[in-house]
Amino acid sequence: MIKVLRVPVSARPANFLPSAATISPIDLREGSPVRAGTYPFSAGDDVITGWHSHQLHQVEYALAGVVEVETETAHYLLPPQQAVWIPAGLSHCTTLRRVRTISVFFDPSMIAAPGGRARILAAAPVIREMLIYGGRWPISRPANDPVADAFFETLANLVLEWLDRETPLSLPTSSDPLLIAVMAYTNAHLDSVVLGDVCRAVGVSERSLRRAFSSSVGMSWRQYLLTSRLLRAMALLAEPRPSVLEVSTNVGFESVSAFARAFGRYTGETPSSYRRRVAVSSSEAGSPRPPQ
Repeated sequence: MIKVLRVPVSARPANFLPSAATISPIDLREGSPVRAGTYPFSAGDDVITGWHSHQLHQVEYALAGVVEVETETAHYLLPPQQAVWIPAGLSHCTTLRRVRTISVFFDPSMIAAPGGRARILAAAPVIREMLIYGGRWPISRPANDPVADAFFETLANLVLEWLDRETPLSLPTSSDPLLIAVMAYTNAHLDSVVLGDVCRAVGVSERSLRRAFSSSVGMSWRQYLLTSRLLRAMALLAEPRPSVLEVSTNVGFESVSAFARAFGRYTGETPSSYRRRVAVSSSEAGSPRPPQ
């Protein structure tokens, strides 16, 4: 018998977002005059940060494990070897699942960021190595130096160019109670859900649900379901234990071949090659350099 694994994509609906007036921006510099710096993080258990914002732009790179970032308008999945861009002032909630990450924080004056939304970015090897190397200069260090200034100015320029290369690893969210219930039920039953089940669970007709979902979310329910299944598959494949067959079954595909075709269209690679790449990346990255 195939063991069905449960790894939720959603941490909690975005309609629970506190008002902007109740979220105080976090100043990670702790009074330091530096304009940029890093913050390494490692946890063996799941950690949920709660809703917060930063006074600085953030680029967080996942060395190992899976990170989820939820904003008012979208829910992003950050698998290993990817980075998430979180602009200064954006309220968000982060879920870290047995991860090692390195974040680089930039003063807003260093990057004229386009738009005020989060983005998932595929990290080129040179940028990945720079993010890791930057661990020698923590954001809370008491003073700056010319080498650090030059390093982070160069990295800021690369990040600005990098922002145009977004990877669509996200699900839309909604503040509509009906659609929140639809999304929650869908994500809780990815292995077997059909539209009729959702309609009975939330008490609405299939026609009404299709129209409401498409007009509010910008995609059909079936598109949402497929995307959610593939994002959960990416999270599961980042774990060493479940087989591709187990992952395929867990996210609701009738066969491994159908799963592989859908996964390939979405990511450009097979589930097995994705798993190998992520595993190699995680093992070779090593831990971020401790602050000096």
